[in-house]
Amino acid sequence: MATLSYFWIKSIFIEQTKIDLLHNIDIFSLQIKDFKEIDTKVKEIKRIIGLRVTIIDKDGVVIGESDEDKDSMDNHLNRTEVLESKYNKFGSIVRYSDTLNKDLLYVSKKQFVNDKVYYIRMARDLELIDDEYLIMTFKVAVLFIFFIGIFFVVALKMSKKVEYETNTILDFLNDLIKQNKSLKIESNYSLEFQNITKLLTKVSYSLSKKDKQKSKYTTKLKASNRQKDDIISAISHEFKNPIAVISGYSQTLLDDKDLNATIRDKFLKKIFTNSEKLTSMIDRLRLTIKLDEGKQPHTFTKTNITNITNNIIDDLKVTYPSRDIHINADDIVMEVDETMMCIAITNIIENALKYSQDAVNITITKKKLSVSDFGIGVSDKDISKLTEKFYRVSNNGWNNSMGVGLSLVSNILSLHNFTLDIKSVENEGSTFSIIF
Repeated sequence: MATLSYFWIKSIFIEQTKIDLLHNIDIFSLQIKDFKEIDTKVKEIKRIIGLRVTIIDKDGVVIGESDEDKDSMDNHLNRTEVLESKYNKFGSIVRYSDTLNKDLLYVSKKQFVNDKVYYIRMARDLELIDDEYLIMTFKVAVLFIFFIGIFFVVALKMSKKVEYETNTILDFLNDLIKQNKSLKIESNYSLEFQNITKLLTKVSYSLSKKDKQKSKYTTKLKASNRQKDDIISAISHEFKNPIAVISGYSQTLLDDKDLNATIRDKFLKKIFTNSEKLTSMIDRLRLTIKLDEGKQPHTFTKTNITNITNNIIDDLKVTYPSRDIHINADDIVMEVDETMMCIAITNIIENALKYSQDAVNITITKKKLSVSDFGIGVSDKDISKLTEKFYRVSNNGWNNSMGVGLSLVSNILSLHNFTLDIKSVENEGSTFSIIF
């Protein structure tokens, strides 16, 4: 039974070591901006924390190595841990290293650096892991024996008061195990008990502080991954219309060689305008992650809201040639970030086109820009949730992109101190308004 417990606890210790290696990989990946002097960086990691570090590109070529000349190393794409990390969250294996002539625990994880796939692998000496486990086991055993000894001596020499104090300590330890918060214990019975309770309170505070730090770091990593996913979703959602415009006009130019020169110039101008729009959107969407943090760079200029809305309508009519879009607008000029407002207005109009079959009506006044449709509508209970990322209204067919689009719209409008007002009746239609 003791042997089984030993190996079971050791396996838990090794799994924790894997988690520590994954945390080190995540921290290291956040520090990589490019791969200049990568060998210096990995050797510095080796010097500081004693881990073997290998950087592998998507083709399996080693581009950074802390313990060997990378140019002499073979292709690593089919290494078990690398191959496993290609399709899973991470890959790991215990394997003998011909380079270091010892058994190592390897952990590999796929990372994206500058939108390219790389594999970061870290390895730790299995013998060191065993030594640390034995030291930990010894310390735990000593600590356990220490407390048992104190309890035994005190139980022999003291009265029921000592028993009461001891039970108080045991209750505190049980509470400490069950709760993830700092607890305090005091004793005035003797100097020894005072010291023990002070030490336990310090241990409780220290454990609570470490748990909070670990939870904070884990939350930060999860938030970072969610934000990356949000950016990818936003890109796919927002790029559809400019790409459709470029594709449509390009196809017309290719199919009609005798197209009137004036029309040809107009089409080329549309293609150029939308290509510039794509470039601008790429620059903006790369920083979308900062919207939630209130750090999104922006440039406010005097912009004719009516003109940009008409341009958006012209572009959307290429994608939706059979749809009627009516606009009733005053000539409104405001201080806004033009690129971001184009994204917000395009989202709202295109959503109206997607979720209705009749005409879409647009009204622009000094107070607001409203887009009305006569489509499927949204229930009252779902309206307040529409601006949540990835929220789906499953019972009427509103898809994932709607959630991303309106979330992005809401963030953009907040940056301008505008608000999004939504009024809708199921099976009758909706009105989405930007309140200036």
